[in-house]
Amino acid sequence: MKPLIKLLSTTAPNVVVNIAYKKILKPQVFKLRPHEIEVLEQAKKDKVQINGIGIQTYKWGNGSKKVLLVHGWEGQAGNFSDIIPSLIDNDYTVYAFDAPSHGFSEQGRTTMFDFSNIIQYMLEKYEMHQIISHSFGSVGTTHCLANHENIQISKYVMLTTPDRFEQRLDDVAAFVGITNKVKTRLVNKLESEFNLKVKDQNVSDFVKKSNVKKALILHDINDKVVNIEQSESVAKAWGDVCELRRIENTGHFRILRTQSIVDQIVTFLD
Repeated sequence: MKPLIKLLSTTAPNVVVNIAYKKILKPQVFKLRPHEIEVLEQAKKDKVQINGIGIQTYKWGNGSKKVLLVHGWEGQAGNFSDIIPSLIDNDYTVYAFDAPSHGFSEQGRTTMFDFSNIIQYMLEKYEMHQIISHSFGSVGTTHCLANHENIQISKYVMLTTPDRFEQRLDDVAAFVGITNKVKTRLVNKLESEFNLKVKDQNVSDFVKKSNVKKALILHDINDKVVNIEQSESVAKAWGDVCELRRIENTGHFRILRTQSIVDQIVTFLD
C-alpha cells in the first residue's frame, strides 16, 4: 500500500491528502471484550443529541461522588470496564460516553472539538468535578477545560496523553506513507477547514489555561502508541498541579485493566 501512496503523492497529491484526512477524522471500530460488554449491560443508558449526532451515554452506581470517564481515539466507554467496579465500590457515580463513530454512538465527524463539546455537556449537566481520561481523550478534555475556565476540576487522572497535534500528523503521515509535501497540504487543509493553527493545538498549552486543582498522569515508559516524552512535556507545562508517574509492563491499553493502576487511580481521587 505504501509504495502506491508514495506514487500517488507525486501524481495525485490531493487524493492522498483526502486519504490522510479521513484517517485523522474517522476511527476504526474495534470489538469489545466479553467483560467490557458485561459492564456496559449493567449501565443506565441514554442517547442525547449533540451537534445533530446521537451520543450514547452511560451511568453506573449512585454514589455520593461523581466522575467522568473519557475514552481515547478508536476506544469506547466499555474500555474502562476494569476500573468502573472499583469506583462504584468507593462510593462513586460513574458517567461515560461514546464519541461520534465510536462504540454505540451514531456515525459522524470525530475531532478534538467534538470530544470537547460532549465533555462540556457531561460535566455541566451532571455537575462533575473529577475526570479520568485515556490517551486522545485527554486532548479533548484539556481543550474543553482550556476553553471553559468556569468548569472547575478538583482531581484529574490522565492514563497516558498525547501532547502536540503535529505529532499526530507525523504519525498519520508515517502510517499512510505520505511525503512532506503532501503533509504540508494536509496541514493547510486542516487549518482552513477548522480555522486553527496546527502548531497551537497542544495539550501542554491547554493545561495552562485549565482550572484543575490536582492532576495525575500515569504513563508506561515503554508505551508504543504514545511516547512518554509527550506526557513529560504536559506534566512540565502543568507545573505543581501535576504529578507524573512512570510505570512499566502495562503498555498503552493494558494500563486500563491493570489492578495496581486501578488502585492508584482510586487512591488519588479519594
